Amino acid sequence: MAMESKASEIVVVTGGTAGVGRATVRRFAAAGAHIAVLARGEDGLDATAREVLRLGGRALPIQVDVADANQVFAAAERIERELGPIDIWINNAMATVYGRVDQLTPEELRRVTDVTYHGCVWGTMAALRAMRPRGRGTIVQVGSALAHRAIPLQAAHSAAKHAIRAFTDSLRSELHHDQIGIELTMVQLPAVNTPQYDWCENKLPVAPEPAPPIYQPELAADAIWFAAHHPRREVWVGGSTIRAILGHDLMPGLFDRYLARVGFASGLRRPTRVSNLFGPVPGDHGAHGTLELRARNGGVGARVGTWLGAAGIRAAAATLVLGMVVSGTWLLVRARPA
Repeated sequence: MAMESKASEIVVVTGGTAGVGRATVRRFAAAGAHIAVLARGEDGLDATAREVLRLGGRALPIQVDVADANQVFAAAERIERELGPIDIWINNAMATVYGRVDQLTPEELRRVTDVTYHGCVWGTMAALRAMRPRGRGTIVQVGSALAHRAIPLQAAHSAAKHAIRAFTDSLRSELHHDQIGIELTMVQLPAVNTPQYDWCENKLPVAPEPAPPIYQPELAADAIWFAAHHPRREVWVGGSTIRAILGHDLMPGLFDRYLARVGFASGLRRPTRVSNLFGPVPGDHGAHGTLELRARNGGVGARVGTWLGAAGIRAAAATLVLGMVVSGTWLLVRARPA
């Protein structure tokens, strides 16, 4: 995809100092964008700002806990004063806890919800306050396949991603009703090699690892870039995301039992003893995690969702099923009632 961007493009990335957020900041910085990076950790903010400058962009690092609405709203006002009118707001900040539901504390559940869901809500509201008077702008919600298909051991995070999708759908209808030219899109990602697996709150006896295939964060950044400049209702990235969403749509009960068998596979790595749930982990952690040898850079299969968008994929699936029926080919999957 082309690297060109408007010289005056003002972009906000929450959770922009590590993982997918860091890769996204790099993607926009290389195109010369002016980028406000919102995160909690001072070390990561300083390093990310220096990197933006080296890549040819302009950086405004702001120390923010997205769970605090007032901090997010104040950051938006500062961005408009110091950088200019916000063109693109990317809600990427997230937190998670790995463990069974009966192992989680109310404080942990609340914190994951406050960062992942409420952080997205406050960011969206801040963006709307800035964009509505101008009648333009783009808001990108960074989601995952978990926004459609929840998985065991990540109940809090899955629930937050589901909530983001519901909130976004409601807002989209309101914007259509008001005929306001603000674009709203959600990017559903596959498993990505980011630092989250080494610093998330973890109740397991081993370090958590995502189910393969695992992709590098640059693929996610490309998809977010695409969604910001070619808005779709949803963008699904990776064959695993497509399979999870369509499989859940067609056979939710079967997926429940499938995940009961494969969703508890034990890892091999020793768990780390750091956690970023209630505070930032010191240092600069970059975009990549520790799963380099297992991560992919992409390919046609990974990008097909980006090209088609969710509506296009569902249409293609419906066409395939119709073709099977017309040709006399039937696929029957019978599952016990959930």
